[in-house]
Amino acid sequence: MNKNITVLANFIKNGIAVSLFITLFGLSNYLFAQEEQQKTLKELNEYYTKALADWDVPGMAIAIVKDDSVIFTKGFGVREVGKPEKVDANTIFAIASNTKAFTAAALAILVDEGKVKWDDKVIEYLPWFQLYDPYVTYNMTIRDLLCHRSGLATFSGDLLWFASTYSREEVIRRARFLKPVYGFRERFGYSNIMFIAAGEIVQVVTGKTWDEFTAERIFQPLRMARTNTSTKALVGLDNVAQCHTTFEGKTISIPYLNWDNVAPAGSINSSVNDISRWIKLQLNNGKMGATQIFSPSRSREMWSSNTLQGVSSFSENLFPTTHFKAYALGWGVFDYLGKKVVSHSGGYDGMISYTCLVPEDKLGFVILTNKNSSLYNPLAFKTLDMFLGGKHTDWSAMMLDDNYKQTEMEKKDRLEEELKRVKDSHPTLALNEYAGLYGGELYGNARVTFENGELKLLFVPTPQLNATLKHWQYDTFSIQFPDFPSLPQGKVTFLINASGKVEEMRVDVPNPDFDFTELKFRKFE
Repeated sequence: MNKNITVLANFIKNGIAVSLFITLFGLSNYLFAQEEQQKTLKELNEYYTKALADWDVPGMAIAIVKDDSVIFTKGFGVREVGKPEKVDANTIFAIASNTKAFTAAALAILVDEGKVKWDDKVIEYLPWFQLYDPYVTYNMTIRDLLCHRSGLATFSGDLLWFASTYSREEVIRRARFLKPVYGFRERFGYSNIMFIAAGEIVQVVTGKTWDEFTAERIFQPLRMARTNTSTKALVGLDNVAQCHTTFEGKTISIPYLNWDNVAPAGSINSSVNDISRWIKLQLNNGKMGATQIFSPSRSREMWSSNTLQGVSSFSENLFPTTHFKAYALGWGVFDYLGKKVVSHSGGYDGMISYTCLVPEDKLGFVILTNKNSSLYNPLAFKTLDMFLGGKHTDWSAMMLDDNYKQTEMEKKDRLEEELKRVKDSHPTLALNEYAGLYGGELYGNARVTFENGELKLLFVPTPQLNATLKHWQYDTFSIQFPDFPSLPQGKVTFLINASGKVEEMRVDVPNPDFDFTELKFRKFE
């Protein structure tokens, strides 16, 4: 009896010792991991600070989520160039196309509720929806709207909504005049207009605008109190970042542009503190605390590839661990260092942003900047490298050098164009004969007026798109839109018919976002 008690006592004693050892070992590992994490964040903080200065960006804010905790949140720089107010984690920025994931989530909620299906046809909800090809019109689905495979070229038709007076519905209706460049579902072509249509479906199904539904079903449950869907909501708010661009070699502030008519594709304004809650929701497969916003099944579907994008030889060399790129539903997906990455960028005039998720590692981060700049790109890959065990590549220095080379190449191209210009040429007609009303089915009208010896151009649906035409050569004039310093100098060429009359006006403003050559302007009067 006594022997058994002694054995039992020794067993308990040894068990406690083993348990204590395991506890201490676990605590030691935890403390070591915390120490390593702090070292990582310290190095990233220093890297972010230096990169901000190197790229000449006034301000930015970054938040990092790991294992359901916000481990880093900070503002850098100033809200507006030349002013002292600092950026912090509550500073509001425009997040532009990061909005698309919210629109996909809004529809995912409706899929969960059985009110729509991803593969429902668009015309079931928007019977007036029409594209150039009747087959595409009839077969376009909600899924197609959310994964950029309509057959339209990237950014096709964006001048329909950019600063225009057209409503969301009118923008969509005019898309029927856009000629596709690919076959339906053949390849990737980024389309903001299709996301506007997705937002309109939310309104038809729920009786609430996309803005109202998104606020009620996503912002409010996540307590994203400083997030809204319109620049109108920024009036009177404190701690709002200002937009910036480079103009004539200097960083200048530019005003916010209202994006209400493209809202489901890009109108959300938010802070990194608010977006960190959105990231937590995403990494928890649609759940925040006890609240399930959308189901894990919908989460998986929104992260699943729908439209392949391909990996260029340039990308293969720069990112050798990336083997695929695709677009899911409101998110882009690719692999990096053996992990699946779910992400999206956002480009607003004067603000560029990026949201990134690595679901397998419960890692996510957001970068908001207040200038037209690619700064987010090196910061994103540096962050991924630090957490996923990548090489210590100085992405900022490398990409800044590439950016400088690209800028120099553009300067060289402009110089060569100037040297080829026939400076002693003259317009075919007297200047007043170029004046008149021009227009086409897609965009609408533009008016050329003759005032005080000069020609002036006004895009009627977009009053801010106005410029003085300065003679370049022959019947070509140069234009620079004063209200949009981020747009480069462009050209307007008038075509003269056999009768010696102006027949057509062609506008070309070379830039990566808006295709002015899509707009057809025949002379009416």
